[in-house]
Amino acid sequence: MSLFSKKLGIDLGTANTLVFLPGKGIVLNEPSVVAVSEQDNRIIAVGIEAKNMIGKTPESIIAYRPMKDGVIADYRVTEAMLRYFIDKAMGKWNIWKPEVMVSVPAGVTSTERRAVIEAAIKAGAKNAYVVKEPILAAIGAGIPIQEAVGHMIVDIGGGTTDVAVISLGGIVSSTSVKCAGNRIDYAIADYIKKTFNLAIGDKMAEDIKIKIGSAVPIEDELSMIVKGRDFISGLPRGAEIKTNEIVKAISKELREMLKAIKDVLQETPPELASDIIDIGITMTGGSSMLRNFPELVYRRTGVKAVLAEDALFCVAKGTGIALEHLDTYKKSILAKR
Repeated sequence: MSLFSKKLGIDLGTANTLVFLPGKGIVLNEPSVVAVSEQDNRIIAVGIEAKNMIGKTPESIIAYRPMKDGVIADYRVTEAMLRYFIDKAMGKWNIWKPEVMVSVPAGVTSTERRAVIEAAIKAGAKNAYVVKEPILAAIGAGIPIQEAVGHMIVDIGGGTTDVAVISLGGIVSSTSVKCAGNRIDYAIADYIKKTFNLAIGDKMAEDIKIKIGSAVPIEDELSMIVKGRDFISGLPRGAEIKTNEIVKAISKELREMLKAIKDVLQETPPELASDIIDIGITMTGGSSMLRNFPELVYRRTGVKAVLAEDALFCVAKGTGIALEHLDTYKKSILAKR
């Protein structure tokens, strides 16, 4: 182990957890899922292995996500998950305890923040810093957050949509709504249930979103065959579904996310608002990658929106950059207690 690799950035997400090693980049990207056996409460698998078990486990094994809406819902399991990710990223024979920086949603309470810190320290970190996601997303997207210029960042993950206006290294106005990628998946599953009498799993719903979903109706629609269980006959069958049906199915969820963006814009001081009109809105997070999402934001707000490069990795990259330049970012960062 080289001397300076005793730092780890962790983007602890509702859907995925990413680990960033300074100098190496993203070394780990796995689902935030843990499989637990019911009898003895033992943890059987974490990450990709556990996700493959979702919806396919015998009754004695439960696969679940310990992070609900971006915050810790199950403390013990989160700690075990963090330990697994830290050990895997640091390598088996590592004796150093790393300094860890973990991202949390902007709306997190001080109790929730402490829970994250304690879970990280119990999982083997020497120190833990927690930083609000929008700040990290902005750093990772290459926005110069220290300047006296207003930047708006919209970070849409699996569990939360975080919207923030950042200036001089701090958050000027922000909101966090518990409506993001997972809610879009549910809406799609629900629509297919109502329209085709088909029951589909979470994974199928996510596939549909990624393969044919869009935020605005499109001319040349994509289509795919959805496979699930027929509600009436109970037998498996398929049905064809097109993009614009999905647009309709998820419109309520998209409206909720856009309302968050508008709310923050309405609270923004006029000087910063004029900056945002000039610079535009930066979108990060996996769910911003939904087709034509920036276009929808532009149509509804009149402000141009741009998808950040490597949108999925912005927060994780931000943790890495912030760790390497701790002193520069000190005032945007809340240290361990």
